[in-house]
Amino acid sequence: MKKDTFKISSKRFKSRLIVGTGKYKNFLECSKAVRASGADIVTVAVRRVNISDKKKPVLMDYIDPKKITYLPNTAGCFSSVEALRTLRLAREIGGWKLVKLEVLGDKRSLLPDMIETLKSTEVLSKEGFRVMVYCNDDPLMAKRLENVGAVAIMPLAAPIGSGLGIQNYTNIKIIRNQTKLPIIIDAGIGEASDATIAMELGCDGVLVNTAIAQAKKPLEMAIAMKYAVIAGRKSYLSGRIKKSLMGFASTSKKGII
Repeated sequence: MKKDTFKISSKRFKSRLIVGTGKYKNFLECSKAVRASGADIVTVAVRRVNISDKKKPVLMDYIDPKKITYLPNTAGCFSSVEALRTLRLAREIGGWKLVKLEVLGDKRSLLPDMIETLKSTEVLSKEGFRVMVYCNDDPLMAKRLENVGAVAIMPLAAPIGSGLGIQNYTNIKIIRNQTKLPIIIDAGIGEASDATIAMELGCDGVLVNTAIAQAKKPLEMAIAMKYAVIAGRKSYLSGRIKKSLMGFASTSKKGII
């Protein structure tokens, strides 16, 4: 088997699990969960980063950006203008060019506004950003994002924070089959089995925040997600058996006593 590496743009990572840093009780719990998960990448909501109050703790005090890749995201943005301003600010603050774009359509469903998302992706790509894009599970839109320069497609499994798991297996498979870009399931994961299924569908990675941060035991869930992603990937690469409506004996009919 060829060496199985997780590559986004020009950078390679060991873990295929990406962990969000929101919704934890505090930064200490967050850092422990990230460590337990084995993740190499964490997402950071730029609009919620403390840059003014020096008395308050900051995430970098707990998660070393020299050891863990920070992925600035545009959580909380509801227009292209807001998203572009946010990521340009992230570039000025930390020099980040590998970013996660999400432009939401409304505050109730938190579903992505794909018109604004597509527009933002094109602008950011032309400005030299390497854009990982949160999107709906529409194969046509996913292809358009690829055409305007996205470096990774991040379709939702279900609405953000819902914990419903993957709702549309077929579309995820179509998105997987139509592109060589990394496909990372983002939003809607509820438990470890959801992460395994995402990987068995051929996705390259899974992003998890709420399912870990809001679990009764976040550290245990972080560990569960770590191994779920590994198991799902190995299962996918192993090549599953064909499905059949009828049973097949596991032992040969020859030589039966």
